[in-house]
Amino acid sequence: MSGQTRYGLTRPTEAEIRAPGFSTPWDAPMIPPFPFRFRDASILTLYWRTDPDAIAFLLPPPLEPTGDIACAHIYQMADTDYIGPYGEANVMVGARLPGGPEGGYSPYLALSSDIGVAHGREVHGQPKKFANPSLEFAGDLIVGRVERNGIDVLTGTMPYKQHQVEAAALKPYFDFSLNLNLKALDHIDGRPAIRQLTSRRLADVTVKEAWAGPSTTEIRPNAQLPIFRLPVIEPLMGFFWRADFTLVPGEIVHDYLETAA
Repeated sequence: MSGQTRYGLTRPTEAEIRAPGFSTPWDAPMIPPFPFRFRDASILTLYWRTDPDAIAFLLPPPLEPTGDIACAHIYQMADTDYIGPYGEANVMVGARLPGGPEGGYSPYLALSSDIGVAHGREVHGQPKKFANPSLEFAGDLIVGRVERNGIDVLTGTMPYKQHQVEAAALKPYFDFSLNLNLKALDHIDGRPAIRQLTSRRLADVTVKEAWAGPSTTEIRPNAQLPIFRLPVIEPLMGFFWRADFTLVPGEIVHDYLETAA
């Protein structure tokens, strides 16, 4: 019976199940509703020059590459609504949708939160998998690692806080603040339900500090997290920064099923 109260909870109505932000199990939801806030995140951003053909191979059509630069953001999320502390890594390449937005496409994402994995895949269409990204300070060196299956798939370094910069300096190659993703979900009977390109931009971003320096990026092969398909031809700048931001709804920028109809 809808509306029944038990254990301090109210059973949802059919209208509430149809409403935005609903998640299962309904009495202990997995997916946070928008918006939710990230506080005091520490981020190591690494840029490297890679093979432009590799970028083009990883982009789903009709996305086009905007250059030959890849980057990885390794986050230590200190305090996040619903999720709590965890580590995340987002590998991105510059991309544009002809006649549409231009930003950073994510071929690989890895993180240490089951809630974050589920939310990213179900809502944004991000290709998230479980892994163990981490940041540490080894004397005068900042070290970021992404471990999966017992393999340090990516290891990056930069000097500890030598050259302070403004927030605008964090995006020298492409606007990674606009994130493009390929969302693909099927119905239970196997029919395609969603085939979309989505975009989202973080809101209420406050960069508390930002530092720049030369960086190194080392990638080791892993068939389940194949970042090695974006080989390091030349390591470029790195940035270490701390920020607060809010995750808000994004938009559908291309619908494959509608265009095929």
